[in-house]
Amino acid sequence: MALKKFNPITPGQRTLVQIDRTQLHKGKPEKSLTEGLTKSGGRNNMGRLTARNTGGGHKRRYRVIDWKRTKWDMEATVERIEYDPNRTAFIALIKYTDGELAYILAPQRLNVGDKVVAGAKVDVKPGNAMPLRAMPVGTIIHNIEMKPGKGGQMVRAAGAYAQLVGRDQGYAQIKLTSGELRIVRGECMATVGAVSNPDHMNTNMGKAGRNRWKGRRPHTRGVVMNPVDHPHGGGEGRTSGGRHPVTPTGKPTKGYKTRKNKATDKYIVRRRKSKK
Repeated sequence: MALKKFNPITPGQRTLVQIDRTQLHKGKPEKSLTEGLTKSGGRNNMGRLTARNTGGGHKRRYRVIDWKRTKWDMEATVERIEYDPNRTAFIALIKYTDGELAYILAPQRLNVGDKVVAGAKVDVKPGNAMPLRAMPVGTIIHNIEMKPGKGGQMVRAAGAYAQLVGRDQGYAQIKLTSGELRIVRGECMATVGAVSNPDHMNTNMGKAGRNRWKGRRPHTRGVVMNPVDHPHGGGEGRTSGGRHPVTPTGKPTKGYKTRKNKATDKYIVRRRKSKK
């Protein structure tokens, strides 16, 4: 998809850059594959604000995506490519030969009328899914499972992709775009190709109102607040926030490592590139 710029006939269009979605489906989503979607407004189950700058936004329906691709060896035809307000990538409505419909993440170069299939050993074509142990080394993939049968969890954002770089002792070695090298069980499923909408990162909202439509409220810097509102607040004249920048709750930020030990850390062969 190409980028779309506008003549600045209004202030909001002066810097507006959008994705050209003329090739996408213009109607409503498949009703049988949608669910209601509730908003939290950044509040937890006690009604307390735990995620700042969140709330409002346009009402949405959730599109149920088939992350697992368990319908093996049955060919499906791409009926249409759709916009999904719940994610940055586009989604594809596919119809199996038995008439069943499903949504999948649309990879790049997948068009209406194309055939996709999942199985133990299928062709290496965009949209086809198979276990990592059956893929040729060097294949570009997305929607990768971390546990067999759990459904794809990694590499799902717009334009994202990973590469299968090796296999060893029942595990597949996956290189992520961050530079991280990770091993995954060979039985885990993955889909061939890179995720659609790679130009998503090049868009420009143009005005604050577009972020409000997405449910993002204004972000106020701590240094312009009073001491009662933020640890960075107060002071005579303009201040930068001090030597130790923190969050509103006092946790160090701007480079402070917050990742705790996770059960999947043992599968990381090489950490991602350092930003130094």
